[in-house]
Amino acid sequence: MWDDAKALTALAATLATMAALALLASCAYWLVRQPVFAIREIVVTMPLARASAPHLETVLRDELKGTFFTMRLDEAREAIGRVAWVRSVALRRHWPPRLEVAIEEHVPLAHHSEGVLVNTFGETFAARYEGALPRFAGAQARAAEMTARYREWTALVAPLALEVTDLAVSARGGWRVRAMGAEGPLTLELGRDDPSARLQRFTAAYVRTVAALSRQGMRIEHVDLRYRNGFAARLPGFREAAKKPGT
Repeated sequence: MWDDAKALTALAATLATMAALALLASCAYWLVRQPVFAIREIVVTMPLARASAPHLETVLRDELKGTFFTMRLDEAREAIGRVAWVRSVALRRHWPPRLEVAIEEHVPLAHHSEGVLVNTFGETFAARYEGALPRFAGAQARAAEMTARYREWTALVAPLALEVTDLAVSARGGWRVRAMGAEGPLTLELGRDDPSARLQRFTAAYVRTVAALSRQGMRIEHVDLRYRNGFAARLPGFREAAKKPGT
């Protein structure tokens, strides 16, 4: 090989090319890190309703490191996503060096447990909220199902001037609804089997049963719908008379 001029020439050319490429890569590595390519402006494209602007600013300052070319957007996106009330984040670079931050916030639908809310997508998230919201009780894994039930059943009882304030599902799958109307609160035991059909049956009979009793001054506070062909209403203060011996 060492006596082959052509081979030596080709080897020298290859080594020279590799050296040139390494030099170019080194120069590019140095160049993209220069202050001239630093991000000059960060723009939050949507107004924030609930996320803390100062907290978000701190995260942006701490996490958005590097220049226009070297910034690690995935890491920054994850960090911003951990800010309270932030549901999703989109980051986009623009030239001259500017970063646009689009933040979608959670919209609260219901309280769940201490420090946990349910958003309009049926997702749970950690945040503090002091406003009036319905309350869900049950496993967080069933939050999406509870959200769907809440919307369906809210629409069912709305014509009765009732508003769902509490929705609960037990570990065994039994459903309970608490609604508020002009006469006060009303608790509905729906049970496990086909709860929507039971609620529909109740709403169809409401005017001639619960509403009729209310017009007579007997306010119903609790209704058990876990019957095949009807339901039982409980009157406040009502106690079943004790049976006499021998009856």
